[in-house]
Amino acid sequence: MFTPIEKALNAVQSNNNVFIHTGAAAPHLLINELVNQSERLKNVQIYQLHTEGPAPYADEKYRGVFFVNALFVGANVREAINSDRGSYIPIFLSEGARLFTSGQVPLDVALVTVSPPDKHGFCSLGVSVDISKAALDSAQIVIAQVNKHMPRTHGDGIVHISQIDYLVEGHQELPVLPEHELTADEVKIGHNIASIIEDGSTLQLGIGAIPNAVLAALSNHKDLGIHTEMFSDGIIPLVEKGVITGKCKEKHPGVIVSSFLVGSKRLYDFVDDNPLVKMLSAEYVNNANVISRNPKVVAINSALEIDLTGQVCADSIGSSIYSGVGGQMDFIRGASISKGGKPIIALTSRSKKGHPKIVHSLRSGAGVVTTRAHVHWVCTEYGIVNLHGKSLEERAELLISIAHPDDRDRLRKESFEEGIG
Repeated sequence: MFTPIEKALNAVQSNNNVFIHTGAAAPHLLINELVNQSERLKNVQIYQLHTEGPAPYADEKYRGVFFVNALFVGANVREAINSDRGSYIPIFLSEGARLFTSGQVPLDVALVTVSPPDKHGFCSLGVSVDISKAALDSAQIVIAQVNKHMPRTHGDGIVHISQIDYLVEGHQELPVLPEHELTADEVKIGHNIASIIEDGSTLQLGIGAIPNAVLAALSNHKDLGIHTEMFSDGIIPLVEKGVITGKCKEKHPGVIVSSFLVGSKRLYDFVDDNPLVKMLSAEYVNNANVISRNPKVVAINSALEIDLTGQVCADSIGSSIYSGVGGQMDFIRGASISKGGKPIIALTSRSKKGHPKIVHSLRSGAGVVTTRAHVHWVCTEYGIVNLHGKSLEERAELLISIAHPDDRDRLRKESFEEGIG
């Protein structure tokens, strides 16, 4: 059943378009062998979302061999993307799969990780279905690393071995996220957001300090649901305490819906063969009309900067690409049209280096991910305000009120000089 890895990766040819499985599902044995065969290759176009772990194909020494096309940019490819060895494709996560299924980006090869096949020959894409299932379905050749550590998840990620051209055995522990102790400011943001979340709400939140801070502040809430593009360990205590029940959801009541996940081994064990969790395609999970079917959707997303009119930059620092559009707009819009929904942009008032994040004007070259017409709630450690329906002058006043105290006078002066305050 299994093919030697050298033979399997020999199927990749020069000028091929190659997809690499997302997040913690990145098939590192296959990736390493692909790099080992680099001397016979040129102009291999890599397509991917963020991947956990090393991305050796993005190194300078493989210039001309591999070119990285990232729909979302992580630290492991950021330097390549901001050089001439890669490029960023700005796209809503809800639309990423269609690049492949429509043939706009014809895929020659998909490199994925799957759980071992069951007695009926079915494997699972495990922790990452997102756009990866669409890539697998669309690719001419599928090479799968069969990993006993990949949890078997319910939902859209079930794949029969007949859909896979080469099965390569390779057992590796999945990458885990390092633990992060919440700062005082992050705790304040968590409490500020929790203060406007009603019982029975459906939550979208990702991974990182602020989502964890929000989840930590929700232990006294009731009957919360989860419909999110991704999640991490923070939901587990709330499931165990009976806070997350999903009983008020219209779509998939009683079920946690996600597209991909990254976390600890505890999280991977939690989702393994757990019918409480459905891993579904991002084209569906991030569809604003699907999202809005649930009542009281609370969508919590982050930003690198926000200007005094409410324009949100979330994918770049100036013209330097940092991350991506991802699902922010999908869920901001879905929450805004949900009955009782609350789309929230959450950020600390200053960066770790002390740079203000609430600014008079976005940096030159910065991309607007969420427009000022889409923005509703904005939260920092200094409070939470609602910009929806407010004039430019009112927005400036509200945002200044939650900026860092040492930045407020300057922001008032700048907004006055520009005639918006």
